[in-house]
Amino acid sequence: MRQGVGRRASIGLLGAMALGAPAVAQAATKKGKGAPLPPITIYHLEGRRSERIVWLMEELGLPYELKFKRGDLMGSMAPIRAINPIVPMAPTVQYGDQILVESGAIIDLILTRHSPGRLRPADDSRDLPNHLIFMHYAEGSLAARLFSDYRAWMAKPPTTRSPLVDSEACVQFAEDHLTRHPWFGGAEFSGADIMMLFPLNVATTLNIVDAAQFPKVAEWKTRIEARPAYKRMLAKARPDGMIGNLPVLPKHAPSGPRQPR
Repeated sequence: MRQGVGRRASIGLLGAMALGAPAVAQAATKKGKGAPLPPITIYHLEGRRSERIVWLMEELGLPYELKFKRGDLMGSMAPIRAINPIVPMAPTVQYGDQILVESGAIIDLILTRHSPGRLRPADDSRDLPNHLIFMHYAEGSLAARLFSDYRAWMAKPPTTRSPLVDSEACVQFAEDHLTRHPWFGGAEFSGADIMMLFPLNVATTLNIVDAAQFPKVAEWKTRIEARPAYKRMLAKARPDGMIGNLPVLPKHAPSGPRQPR
């Protein structure tokens, strides 16, 4: 049962966690400040992409329920499969009477419809293109390349990197952007930063790239991790740290000369 805009008690047959964000949602529902928010339930796997939606809601101070079985990824998948059997994935979000998937789309919907003017540059801002690029780059280019390289390299460790575009080049694109802008959305923190943290963490924690080569990314992560909303997300969505970690690659492939892109 939902309890307004405050914290919620745990609910669910699987011992799912149900926690609400700080109660400031009223400001988003006033005339001209965004449409009223329907009930939101985030079906979550610890340490996975569903953290993005928890983090977003904490940044915005919007109410939500968070459902997962603590320390049990398979147990957390059961309610996801129950409501989203064709493409069970995290995040799966119950949005009123609709089922939403794809974290980038969910973030865009909530910002556009329910929190206009927050965590997204204005339509006439020079920063909007950066925001949109990295909202899509996070999954469309970066995560896709990281996991493709990871799977290939787990099967057969490379002796050298591709002279075209591989994981290192994709992370370098992010590094180069951060030499010119403090955030992926430009001058201010935005939903693009929420999107980019997951793949950049994958890149460094799984040893797909050498974190030492990307000091701007490391500095950006330090600022991200200091955000109060990010800390609240971790406390609620990852209370025991990472579980079910993928094996780390044994070493980096050496960099070679790149062809022009």
